[in-house]
Amino acid sequence: MNPFSLKTKSFLFALLAIGSFFSLKAQTYQSVKQIAERRVPWLASSLSFSIIPSDNWNEVFELSMRNNKIHIGASSSSAASSALNWYLKYYCNRSMSHFGDNLSSVTKLPLIKQKIRIVSPYPVRYALNYCTINYSMSFYKWEDWERELDWMALNGVNLMLAPVGMEAVWQNTLRKLGYSEKETLDFIAGPAFSAWWLMGNLEGWGGPVSQDFIDRQAKLQQKILKRMKELEIEPLMHGFYGMIPTSLKTKMDIKVIEQGKWAGGFQRPDFLLTEDPAFSKLADIYYNEMKILYGRDLRYFGGDPFHEGGSSKGTDVTTSATAIQKVMQDNFPGSTWVLQGWQENPSPKLLDGLNRKKTLVIELFGENTNNWEKRKGYNGTPFVWSNVSNFGEKNGLYGKLQRFADEVYRAKNSQYGTFLKGVGIIPEGIYNNPVTFDLMLELGWHKERVDVKQWIKKYQAFRYGKTTPTLEKAWQLLLETAYSSPDIYQEGPSESIFCARPGIDIKSVSSWGTRKRNYDPAKFKEAVKLFVAASNDFKDNETYQVDKIDFVRQLQANIGDEVYLEMTDAIKAKDAMKFKKSSDKFQQLILQQDSLLSSSKYFSLNTWLKQALNFGDTAQDKANAIKNAKIQITYWGPDYNAATDLHEYAHKEWSGLLGSLYLSRWKKFTEQELAKMSDPEAPITDYFKMDKAWTEGQEMYAPQQLSDKQLNDLINRIIK
Repeated sequence: MNPFSLKTKSFLFALLAIGSFFSLKAQTYQSVKQIAERRVPWLASSLSFSIIPSDNWNEVFELSMRNNKIHIGASSSSAASSALNWYLKYYCNRSMSHFGDNLSSVTKLPLIKQKIRIVSPYPVRYALNYCTINYSMSFYKWEDWERELDWMALNGVNLMLAPVGMEAVWQNTLRKLGYSEKETLDFIAGPAFSAWWLMGNLEGWGGPVSQDFIDRQAKLQQKILKRMKELEIEPLMHGFYGMIPTSLKTKMDIKVIEQGKWAGGFQRPDFLLTEDPAFSKLADIYYNEMKILYGRDLRYFGGDPFHEGGSSKGTDVTTSATAIQKVMQDNFPGSTWVLQGWQENPSPKLLDGLNRKKTLVIELFGENTNNWEKRKGYNGTPFVWSNVSNFGEKNGLYGKLQRFADEVYRAKNSQYGTFLKGVGIIPEGIYNNPVTFDLMLELGWHKERVDVKQWIKKYQAFRYGKTTPTLEKAWQLLLETAYSSPDIYQEGPSESIFCARPGIDIKSVSSWGTRKRNYDPAKFKEAVKLFVAASNDFKDNETYQVDKIDFVRQLQANIGDEVYLEMTDAIKAKDAMKFKKSSDKFQQLILQQDSLLSSSKYFSLNTWLKQALNFGDTAQDKANAIKNAKIQITYWGPDYNAATDLHEYAHKEWSGLLGSLYLSRWKKFTEQELAKMSDPEAPITDYFKMDKAWTEGQEMYAPQQLSDKQLNDLINRIIK
């Protein structure tokens, strides 16, 4: 039976972008051939493509042999890219990821003995959180975005958040309102904080940016959108939802709702009342500037009024929602407003004001919540099931894999299944836990429930090129520990004590995180030992080596918890000798972690800082980018509030950061606590001051990479 009713066919037409669909198909998926040429050139010449019709409005691909070539029949470029990935994964044991690639050529091209046909039950496969744009992609240049879009296409993504280059839209809009260049730059956020600016949480932080930066980001966005169109990935642009600079009310006679403060003490931008005549005027200017820069064929727009506690006092939310959607439709007829299903958003009152056929809700936090069910399919609104899993791009093994599969299947087969339009990944940071992204996006092509214990065996093969009995045992234990699905609320991975601002009885490193391990650490250690025991079979495999370092990193972080407890017990007992001994051991663990992680670019502060340095073309932009990079991963901001609850929100277990700031803080803590044992009035360390001083330094923290023997010896010491 067709899972979508006739009433939703107009929604599906918009979703598949029929207007450009047929013109792109005429190229017989040239863009997909180009992905193969870039990523797997050994396969590219052995591919052929053809166009096949969709399956009752659902995207479909087929894999077969034709004229001694691997033949892909597909109903769209997105489906053709997914087919290419399917062949790589399940025939060649090859895959691409943010944590290493396993894309080397195969000895002999695997044949397809029998044609396979895969139909997606969902029209949407969505990707990215606003936060991902900064925690992972703040300093992306075109080569980074090209790789990112290849990965997105291979994993079947056909709707992706794309808010790069919004600085130019706002600059041009504010110019028409009489803003000076300085006034405009005071509003625009820096390169590592634009996400929270766009979400209406702050203004100006991390700036001022330069005109060169604004122009480069606009040109970059134009290249991104051109490639997305070729790959049939619809861009989710940033819409006008009433957010305006707090300074605008001093320039125009307008009615606003002041939005108060956001986390850390940041002043939020104002909300312009929709009944004010200035609302439609500003919206029209904003959207016209977007058309000039980025085209008229945009179909999806994001933006959430009253996000994360913003005030709606003094306005009718339902009426406001209607007005926001109307001006969006006036400028881009038939477009869809995409809303974040996060906390109380979108409120029932807001949804009541919308044309639901032109609305899509992204349920963000599916690993912990079931708002789609509690809110009865968002009162009959199309929605996408997704999960965050990572906050602040913190390191940590985590992902409720079986819950992903079970909840998607349950939602699809529930009474609200007709409103489930797809699946998505919404991580705040994407450079972690590749297994979570591989599984989640593949669910977009599965009609039946997926048993992760069986799926993970296939994952091992395409992640590492092959599997072994030892590796299989390791991963089954990982599914019972770090990647298990306990019915416990948890915001992202369990945090590392090494990264915390020192103190006694620390419950979390960041304000909303947790240090608690919701699994058996002893069983996890057994999993890591088994994984490492397979090393001889995967000496030259990058993905195995990255995962090995990540798993051992997690094991050592768990050991750090035990030693931290010894330290705090000694403090409470006022046992200076025991405290000194345990502190020395703790600091040695930090140094070991720093050394371990220096062996991988994926766990290096230097990688992040070099990306920031290369991001800017001018000395001003380079300096500002590096400062943004350092601030984001330490005190976050603002710089005038020592009590900011955002500090350590984006902490990292990275070489360079562990051996410098984190080690220095714990050394100060040791000195402080030893002094307090003899003098209760001994001075208290100002960690906020330490953080700020660190961000202002010029050090790039080049890693001191270990030899293979040194690395193996270190790993063996940790896991023994």
